[in-house]
Amino acid sequence: MTKTKSNDKPGIRQLPRNVWAVGLTSFFMDVSSEMVLNILPLFLANVLGVKTNVIGLIEGIAEATASILKLFSGWLSDKVGGRKWLAVTGYGLSALVKPFFYIAGSWGLVAGVRWADRVGKGIRTAPRDALVADSVTAETRGLAFGFHRAMDTAGALTGILIAVGVVWLAQRDTLSLSRPTFQSVVLISLLPALLAVLSLILGAKDVAVKGQRAAPKFSLRSMGKPFGVFLVIVSIFTLGNSSDAFLVLRAQNLGVSVIGILLMLAMFNLIYSLISTPAGSLSDRVGRRRLIIGGWLVYAAIYFGFALAQSAWQVWLLYVAYGLYYGMAYGSANALVADLVPDTLRGTAYGTYNAVIGLLAFPSSLIAGILWEGAGAWGGFGPSAPFLFGGSLALLASLLMAFWMPKTSARGAA
Repeated sequence: MTKTKSNDKPGIRQLPRNVWAVGLTSFFMDVSSEMVLNILPLFLANVLGVKTNVIGLIEGIAEATASILKLFSGWLSDKVGGRKWLAVTGYGLSALVKPFFYIAGSWGLVAGVRWADRVGKGIRTAPRDALVADSVTAETRGLAFGFHRAMDTAGALTGILIAVGVVWLAQRDTLSLSRPTFQSVVLISLLPALLAVLSLILGAKDVAVKGQRAAPKFSLRSMGKPFGVFLVIVSIFTLGNSSDAFLVLRAQNLGVSVIGILLMLAMFNLIYSLISTPAGSLSDRVGRRRLIIGGWLVYAAIYFGFALAQSAWQVWLLYVAYGLYYGMAYGSANALVADLVPDTLRGTAYGTYNAVIGLLAFPSSLIAGILWEGAGAWGGFGPSAPFLFGGSLALLASLLMAFWMPKTSARGAA
């Protein structure tokens, strides 16, 4: 584990090899995934004619499918004292199933591939996050997770720009996505997926465990009250945090072209990438709670903005600002998990945290789809409804985080 002198301000150059290897892996996998997944809702809606309630069902089950595996893989990494090969397995599975998007001719096959990809994410997420936490000191934990998010998001930005180039060459400014364009993007995505797996295999090493590690138990009590309260608050926020697919569909609903949507997503990821590392470092000094509350308040304002938006330029501004929420809150929340639990339970804690978010992704996306287009004979409340719902729950979660979340002695958790 890399040590940092107390009188030195740590920087990314002092981060250990594992953090860089995991960051590079996330970079390549996001290059691959984001060029496909950001246009997948358009493929479902424009090519396959799928309604938003079905898209919500697909996205919700995709995350819920991974949830139990996130919990189990985190527990297993604690039990065996090894994180790397579980993470490699998860990244490898996602890389293996990606080619099947190319032949998808029905929403059922798309859903199956999407779910298999999320199984891979479920296997890798908790061990990967625990590997990052194991590799750094408490003084640089926020910086490490912020840097990881920055690398992840830089990959997303790169992937989206590649998709922009493909769409521009194939169909210019047309409003709807075509099947050949989607297939071209899928083919290009295969190489960075392979590089992601190789980066982790060749670059990362498990951190040695001192002494005999007892087999962890699935018990919230053993992880402490502050962690339990944090999970409740995150659950409330997540219930209103529907898939970003609805933001993409809302943009198209207000007349943004496929090229416009991809450029909008690129700007969002640029802001996210630029904010993540300094925000993570700031959380090491002023506390995670403040960054998370600030990020959730930004989220609420943006979702209310999406509900009230009347034109394409407004959606552009809102989605670019959406990067502020991710940059402030996402890495800080991951670092806070490690602050709140014993180091012998980190894998289990990350698995539990990600499982809760994943399980609630199903009802949150399903609710959003139903609020938008209804179900059965009911036509729903329209495109503003899911964003009003999400913004309201974000405000509630911010208040609970400010006044109910216990303060702890852990560095950065105040």
